[in-house]
Amino acid sequence: MSGNTDIENADMEKYEKDFSEEGFWDKVTGKVKSAGLGLIYNALQLFYAAQNPSCPPHVKAGIYAALGYFILPLDLIPDFTPVVGYGDDVSAIGAAIVMAQMYIDDNVKQQARDKIQSLFGDEMLQKLDEA
Repeated sequence: MSGNTDIENADMEKYEKDFSEEGFWDKVTGKVKSAGLGLIYNALQLFYAAQNPSCPPHVKAGIYAALGYFILPLDLIPDFTPVVGYGDDVSAIGAAIVMAQMYIDDNVKQQARDKIQSLFGDEMLQKLDEA
């Protein structure tokens, strides 16, 4: 974790209602350059982990809360703020990754990689491999 106490103390459950697939895909496809490929890859892993039938409801709730927070344009640190704008999103997604790590298997990782390739092309997939 980043040590950002604002995000660590935030009530993430209130963001679960802000998750929508349409909003998620809009954010992923529109913000890869500003958000960073690593953040997009982690968000995709969470999205696909939540689709796994063995992922329990409380983990799915945490995933959807983090993804809902990621989607919101106005959060603790606005996304348009230079350098640190996505820092709180990284913290929220990172916390959800830790919570969902048991459900992020090779299949989920491959689904996320395949989606990066289909959305952004081979060059972005290669950049992900180099990171």
